[in-house]
Amino acid sequence: MSDAPHLVDAHHHVWDLDVRPQPWLDEPGHEPIRRNFSPHALRSAATRPIAGRRLTSTVVVQCVASVPETRDLLALADIDPLIGAVVGWADLTSPAIGDVLDDLRTGRAGRYLRSVRHLVQGESDPYWLQRPDVERGLRAVGERGLGYDVLIRTHQLPQAIRLAERLPELPLVLDHAGKPPIARRELTDWTQQLRMLARHPQARCKVSGLITEADHEKWTVDDIRPVWDVLLSAFGPDRLMFGSDWPVANLAGGWNRWAATVEELLDGCSDTEIHAVLAGTATAFYHPTPIP
Repeated sequence: MSDAPHLVDAHHHVWDLDVRPQPWLDEPGHEPIRRNFSPHALRSAATRPIAGRRLTSTVVVQCVASVPETRDLLALADIDPLIGAVVGWADLTSPAIGDVLDDLRTGRAGRYLRSVRHLVQGESDPYWLQRPDVERGLRAVGERGLGYDVLIRTHQLPQAIRLAERLPELPLVLDHAGKPPIARRELTDWTQQLRMLARHPQARCKVSGLITEADHEKWTVDDIRPVWDVLLSAFGPDRLMFGSDWPVANLAGGWNRWAATVEELLDGCSDTEIHAVLAGTATAFYHPTPIP
């Protein structure tokens, strides 16, 4: 293993539309990313270092509610050394959730499965994460040593708080910081709820997806900084992890512009704090396979 400082991208996506359609890409505004994206494309895009660190490992995250997609991602991780861990999908409401997770973990490259995610942001039920069948499924996730990636919008943060209260043994990571409404500059409710979630020690947070919550064309570092300041004070660097949300980030500037922004936000942090955000927290949560 190299002694060079690592940079772990804790959140990116890949898709091949010829193999598996991504219906969400048909929504207006997604035209620039309505094409295939591979790990090699990420290597080509992620050329800017952050704090002297170049990309060494990634966590690839599911996009659609599909176990076959999860199998595809695991197989890809098995052949591409850039991918150190996979966040997959399984039906949390299914009585067979435990069997499905066991099958994924014992199947090809199942060792890369480190967390599960569901697109709760698209669920209209304000108590979806508290449904008895969902809680049963989440307990099965935790019992297998897996984490849970929480994908919600700001108005759904109370669900995440209740989840943390009810399942304190389940490792949680909040994707995209709960999607704060940066473009509308309405951060009061988000700040209050975010701080409540951060009081639960099993919760982590991804510094990702923020530029696509800002004005895609006009955002600046100053638009992102108030969110960063809240995240840093609420979670501390040991519970924050850098993520690019690439290629979705291409809608608002791309990997390198986001990397430059993160480096600017980290200005004033110690080397230990920088390491936590850029590699340490993600490594502790996802346990990616060793970097060659």
